[in-house]
Amino acid sequence: MVAESSMKASANEAAFDPYADRLREECGVFGIFGHADAAALTALGLHALQHRGQEAAGIVTFDGGRFHSERRLGLVGDAFSEAAVIDKLKGSQAVGHVRYSTTGETILRNVQPLFAELHGGGFAVAHNGNLTNGLTLRRNLVRDGAIYQSTSDTEVLLHLVARSRKPRFIDRFVEAIRQIEGAYAFVGITNKKLIGARDPLGIRPLVLGELDGAPILTSETCALDIIGARFIREIENGEVVVISESGIESHKPFPAVPERPCIFEYIYFARPDSIVKGRSIYERRKAMGAQLALESPAKADVIVPVPDSGVPAALGYAQASGIPFELGIIRNHYVGRTFIEPTQKVRELGVKLKHSANRSVVEGKSIVLVDDSIVRGTTSFKIVKMMREAGAREVHFRISSPPITHPDYYGIDTPDREKLLAATHSLEQMREFVGADSLAFISVDGLYRAMGHERRDPIRPQFTDHCFTGDYPTSLTDVIGESAKQQISLLAEAG
Repeated sequence: MVAESSMKASANEAAFDPYADRLREECGVFGIFGHADAAALTALGLHALQHRGQEAAGIVTFDGGRFHSERRLGLVGDAFSEAAVIDKLKGSQAVGHVRYSTTGETILRNVQPLFAELHGGGFAVAHNGNLTNGLTLRRNLVRDGAIYQSTSDTEVLLHLVARSRKPRFIDRFVEAIRQIEGAYAFVGITNKKLIGARDPLGIRPLVLGELDGAPILTSETCALDIIGARFIREIENGEVVVISESGIESHKPFPAVPERPCIFEYIYFARPDSIVKGRSIYERRKAMGAQLALESPAKADVIVPVPDSGVPAALGYAQASGIPFELGIIRNHYVGRTFIEPTQKVRELGVKLKHSANRSVVEGKSIVLVDDSIVRGTTSFKIVKMMREAGAREVHFRISSPPITHPDYYGIDTPDREKLLAATHSLEQMREFVGADSLAFISVDGLYRAMGHERRDPIRPQFTDHCFTGDYPTSLTDVIGESAKQQISLLAEAG
C-alpha cells in the first residue's frame, strides 16, 4: 500500500500544470485540390481540427509555378486570422497541419507541413501519427549521408521518397511508406497532385470530402462541416489516394488485413460532432457512460461531468441511472498554458485556472464525477479535492475508459509506464490516491459493447487498444532496438 502522504506529495508535484495530466492530442491534417480559396478553406478546416493540436499550425500552397509556406507556433486563429497572411498563400491546392509534438521539440523547424525540393518538383507533406521505426530509419539514412533539418519523424518520409529510383512519384511514395512502421495519415501536395495515405491498420483517421468539385482530405468530418463540404467516404486502411486533374485514383499497396482504428478517437480525441466509420462520436461517448452506469452504479444525488471531455459520458450515465445531470464544474475556456507560479501555495491553485466548482450544485450532495480517463491521477486528485472543498458529501468517481496501463507509441503523448497511475497502483490504491469514496472504470468488454460489439475479439481485436491491454498491433522497432538509446541532436532556436 502506498502511503497517503507520499501520494499527495506526488499529486502536488505537477500542481503547477493542470494540463500535464491529460492524454495529449495528436495532430490534424487537411488538404484540398483545385479550389480558388484553397488557403482560406484550409485555415478554416484547421480551426475545426484545433482540438487535435494547439502548439503550432502551418499551410503550404501551390499556385501552378511555386510553393508558398506559412508555418507558425501557436493557435490557428493567431497565425491565420489576417487576410494579409491568407493572401500570401496563393494557389488552388493546399495542405495544412495542426501540431502537438509527440516526436521532436516544439520549434519552428518541426512545424508542418514539411517541404522538400525533390527530383521532379516540390513535395509538402503533413502527418498525423507516429512512426515506430522512425529513429531506426533516421539513423540508417544519416549513416548513408542524409542531412536532417528537423527532429520530426515526418522528415523520414521525405528522405525515403527522395532516395527512391522509381520513375513515377506515386511509385516512389509507395516504396517509401512500405518501409515505415507505426500509425500514420499522410496528406501531401506536389506540383500536380494531392496525395493521401493511411496506415495498413487504419490506426489514424483520414476522410475524403468534396466542395464545389474540389476534393478534400482531412482527419475528421468536422473539418468538412465547417466549410460546408460534403463527406464522400473514409480512406480505407492501407489505402493511398492520388488526386489530380484526371480524377481520384486509389492504390492498395499493402496486403489486406482487418482494420484496427484507435479506440481513443472515440473515447477522447475526435470532436464530439465528428462521424467515424458511420458512428457518431457523441452517441458513442454517451453509450460508454450508459454502459459504465450498468457496470458500476452508485447511489448519488447528481451526476457531474469533468468538462469538457467527460460531458457526453456523464449524460449517458445520468440517462441510464435516472440520476439528474448537473454542471457541478465550470470550465474556463479562455485560459492558455498556465504560468510558472512562484510559490507552492499559488501552484496548488493551478487547476482552478481551468476548472471551478459550482457550489450550488454539489454542496451537501453525494455526487458521481464522470471523466474519460485517468493518466497520472494528479488532476483527478485536485478535482476531487475541489468537490469536497465545495461541500460535496460523497464523491464517487467513474471513468468511461478502462485503466490506462501501457504507454502509446502511435501519436498519443502518454507518460512512461511507471508514471501511469493504473500501471503502478491497484484499484483501491488509485481510489485512495484521488481521494474518492469509490472509483470504477468501464471494462474492456463494456467499452466494446458501447461501440456496438458483443465483446473484444482477443484473436482479432476490432480496435487498437494497447493502452488498456498491452496488445500493440505493430512492431515497435525503436522501442526495443538500439534506436531507443539514441539521442537526436538539437539546435535551439533563438528568440
